[in-house]
Amino acid sequence: MVKSYLKFEPSKSFGVVASSHSNLVWSSKGKSGAGQAVVASNEEVLVWDIKKGELLGRWREENCRAKVTAIAQSRIDPDVFAVGYEDGSIRLWDSKIATALVSFNGHKSAITILAFDKSGVRLASGARDTDVIVWDLVAEVGQFKLRGHKDQITGLHFVEPDPIVEGGEEEDGEQALMALDSEGTEGFLLTVGKDALIKLWDLSSRHCIETHVAQTNGECWALGVSPDFSGCVTAGNDGEMTVWALDIAALASSAQRVDLTQTVNFLHDRGTLHRHSKERAVEVMFHPRHDYFAVHGVEKSVEVWRIRTESEIKKGLARKKRRRREKLAKEKKTDDDLDMDDADDITKADISDVFVQHVIVRTSGKVRSVDWATGHGSKDLQLLVGATNNLLELYTVAGKEKLKAKGDVPDYSKALAVELPGHRTDIRSLSISSDDKMLASAANGSLKIWNIRTQTCIRTFECGYALCCAFLPGDKVVVVGTKEGELQLYDVASAALLETVSAHDGHAIWSLQVHPDGKSVVSGGADKTAKFWDFKIVQEPVLGTTRSTPKLKLVQSRILKVTDDILSLRFSPDAKLLAVALLDSTVKVFFVDSLKLYLNLYGHKLPVLSMDISYDSKLIVTSSADKNIRIWGLDFGDCHKALFGHQDSILQVAFIPHNSDGTGHHFFSASKDRTIKYWDADKFEQIQRIDGHHGEIWALAVSHTGTFLVSASHDKSIRVWEETDEQIFLEEEREKELEELYESTLTTSLEADADAQDQDREVAAASKQTVETLMAGERIAEALELGMADLAVLDAWHAARRTNPHMAPPQRNPILVALGGPSAETYVLNTLQRVKAAALHDALLVLPFASVPPLFTFLDRFARRAMNVPLTCRILFFMLKTHHRQIVASRTMRAMLEGLRASLRAALRRQKDEMGYNIAALRVVGMQIRERSVREYVDEHWEEGEREREGRAIKKRAFANVS
Repeated sequence: MVKSYLKFEPSKSFGVVASSHSNLVWSSKGKSGAGQAVVASNEEVLVWDIKKGELLGRWREENCRAKVTAIAQSRIDPDVFAVGYEDGSIRLWDSKIATALVSFNGHKSAITILAFDKSGVRLASGARDTDVIVWDLVAEVGQFKLRGHKDQITGLHFVEPDPIVEGGEEEDGEQALMALDSEGTEGFLLTVGKDALIKLWDLSSRHCIETHVAQTNGECWALGVSPDFSGCVTAGNDGEMTVWALDIAALASSAQRVDLTQTVNFLHDRGTLHRHSKERAVEVMFHPRHDYFAVHGVEKSVEVWRIRTESEIKKGLARKKRRRREKLAKEKKTDDDLDMDDADDITKADISDVFVQHVIVRTSGKVRSVDWATGHGSKDLQLLVGATNNLLELYTVAGKEKLKAKGDVPDYSKALAVELPGHRTDIRSLSISSDDKMLASAANGSLKIWNIRTQTCIRTFECGYALCCAFLPGDKVVVVGTKEGELQLYDVASAALLETVSAHDGHAIWSLQVHPDGKSVVSGGADKTAKFWDFKIVQEPVLGTTRSTPKLKLVQSRILKVTDDILSLRFSPDAKLLAVALLDSTVKVFFVDSLKLYLNLYGHKLPVLSMDISYDSKLIVTSSADKNIRIWGLDFGDCHKALFGHQDSILQVAFIPHNSDGTGHHFFSASKDRTIKYWDADKFEQIQRIDGHHGEIWALAVSHTGTFLVSASHDKSIRVWEETDEQIFLEEEREKELEELYESTLTTSLEADADAQDQDREVAAASKQTVETLMAGERIAEALELGMADLAVLDAWHAARRTNPHMAPPQRNPILVALGGPSAETYVLNTLQRVKAAALHDALLVLPFASVPPLFTFLDRFARRAMNVPLTCRILFFMLKTHHRQIVASRTMRAMLEGLRASLRAALRRQKDEMGYNIAALRVVGMQIRERSVREYVDEHWEEGEREREGRAIKKRAFANVS
């Protein structure tokens, strides 16, 4: 009989505040509440309430394992977010219902930047594959792919100037008509890449109209565009920032002209600014409502720069002119030398007179991303900062108007932070309490106690560089071994440090374990000793009183000296043996009572990093930096099996206490290759591979009931994997792994062929073959085959009925009968409608040319019966464009197209008339509503007051036009 096992599935994930591989977005929700931070958490997106530090939402798709690499929010609909992933896919999420609305696939590698246009109907995406794709969010398709950069895209921004209507004295009707025409333009796109180029693309003609070298010192890493589009800032290496003036008026007027000469330049280099830091830049973020922008690199600071007002620039120029005049007077020169200076012309001002550094905000960790927090109520500038050490902070920065004296330095303060729900550094050790309800996680500088069921952090302790930890019997005290050679005891209930013992004279404590009887603990370190510590309750006097209080102490009882550093040690569950792994790649097994050597285990080529003993004390499993797992018998010390377990060092192994057989011979291994594997130590077979982590897995802990395990990784996440009722059969697992490998290689080979023809073109189709599109294409081909066969059967039956009217209906395909007997047209149309709009073009590319005539046959029938005319037109035009040469060369296809054109025109004419009638009816209804509306109580002066207030606000927020 085939042996079956139970599957472990991902259950919970926690411990991440914000991942360092994506930007963050500030979202202001409601007038009363504080804002929200939308951040990446490995493959998920988290929504944090900054004020309360609470997790409000978690967005994740079940089948998505790729990391989130970019996030953008729609300006029109604040509930819509675009999220880019490492595998090149993009999903649109609705934050209200935490559901992915649509998925796009067009890039071959990780998305680096996303941007919505002004109207919120288009999305531009840039990726590491050097391509920029513009997506139509209404039709849910990729419009086109722009190629021109030679390295990854690091910034992009839509530039959509308001239409300029020339000739103000013309009649209103003509002006409106021109404005209507100008609205038809698709605007422009500004992009920068790591190749140090800045490009301006005309989206109407779909080509690059201007290219400049953005950074003179190598690479361009960030782009910031001012809200009024008057200019932009690019940033690169060595703290260098280039300021560009964008001639927005010329750009708006050029949209209507076709006779543009090549000499017109819309981007003008205004000069270079130098940041305080010499690190490479990561982001440049302009404030949406004030004259400030923030720029940061990978250091622990954010620089806030201010754009001076026109009056300040003029004052500065006048001051310079006055100093120059005084200098020339000393040198006895005339004022004629001053004609080059003009205090009234701010466009001639040096760029350092226009932009000044406002303040440098020092942060708690290295900055990964920032966003301006434009909340309600606060008049100060607020900056949301996401750090690389799993931290979110909100800083309040005083603006220029708050400064009292001229020489005052602007102040800033940390207003809020989200830091408790995660560690600042990698977790090095995990321990589960005896009742499986609490989890202790230890890292460099912190120890945290978690409630496993609710995933909340109960306690946080400051500790040294923790390397190992364990719950003591009773689950009230946690012991931690540190790199400094100290054993630290923490009381969970009182959140206090009970005692610190200098155990190994400043040498790292690599491992510790509580004795099975719960009365002592053993610690092994780099000082080549294993020390045994007994628990003693000592009555300590309370200072200033005669009372005493009981206190737990560690008292050293015995010491075991070995020949090399101890990396791991384990008691056998029957408490008879102690296994010690040494730095010389050997494992020595000692008797616990006499500390005499029992066994020497030789075989690993590199040091053993972890080991565990089965719960019947018969097997010991060791894992090493040589990527091998070895299973040994504890009776004679013979190696039962050596398994090549992982692709990198195996950091942890752990037996399950009770498996379904009751032998307890199943174990888990965790490695630097980001995977956990489930093994059968009796059959020496891999049962299951568990993927999910995005970094090296440093720690692993199995629950005492054996129903779940917990792992901690370099990606800062703590994940819980629970045993399910689903059975695993080893043959099926191997087949599934082979299928995944085949599918990944299949799609990459298809991509290589498909893109070869478009490689040298500036514009290409935004297509990408995935397993989903291949399956959709196969379903369409099967539906066409079945539909044509059904049409042939029905045509034969109708022909036979002319001679024999009483002939019985033919036997139709069982699939159609099972679906309720729909017509062949309905069945094919339903198959086409089920394909996602974003994947339809790629699915149609899978079809061979032999399937095109049957497809056109059905398109003709759809057109005649007016069945989903938009979809019919879309498929028809795409297939005509794709197979143009073969269709033109075929006579039969030409006749088919003639009939199709007549049917389609008739259907489109009917739809056009219907839509025109409906629009006219809606206008009439609108007029009737306006006539019937009550106007007696309307304040006549209210609109004028609103206009005045808006005018004042616009003047107040106007950017200094530096172009």
